[in-house]
Amino acid sequence: MKYQTTLLEDWIKEFYLNIDVYYPHQLNLLDIAARLGISIHFEKFSSRVYNEEIIIDSRLSPEEQWEDFGHELCHLLRQEGNQLLLMRNQLLDIQEAKAENFALQFCTPTFMLIKNNVANYFNIQDGIPFVVEKFNVTEAFAKKRLIHFRNQLQLSKSDQEFKVYMDSIYPKSNPDNWSNETKALLDKLYLQIEKKKEKQGV
Repeated sequence: MKYQTTLLEDWIKEFYLNIDVYYPHQLNLLDIAARLGISIHFEKFSSRVYNEEIIIDSRLSPEEQWEDFGHELCHLLRQEGNQLLLMRNQLLDIQEAKAENFALQFCTPTFMLIKNNVANYFNIQDGIPFVVEKFNVTEAFAKKRLIHFRNQLQLSKSDQEFKVYMDSIYPKSNPDNWSNETKALLDKLYLQIEKKKEKQGV
């Protein structure tokens, strides 16, 4: 089955490939920060971005620190403004939800999950120990990520089944039969939809 990646998954893959990170054992917050030229400080208070630097809570486990790094890196690279400044609660909630979604996919990248046959774990509980060990995340984080991954797999499967069904009813709807103008128009529309989904944190 072909897995349909999201714009965020594509962005994260490109990000990692651009800094020569290809495997789970390379997912190290200090190494990645060094490759990006980002300063990391460990302090005894909650993780945050401050003055273009990332502060990580030193009281957390290494797994939790990695997860926090992914969350805070989203604020630094993909969102504007200092999260400590006053912000309307709803906007702050949206920013935090996006950062949480980013962290899930940054700390356990889809292109690495696919390489490691995680799609074979139909029972989420069976996959948790593997993801915990391979990606150095907590059990709760691994479970959340595997649920997200399974949902994306099911969506891809559903999309493919729907396409086969529609092709059987409307043979001319096959993209191979579309004009170049139609394909260009639909590609543009698809990008607009994906950008809107990304803004909504989908």
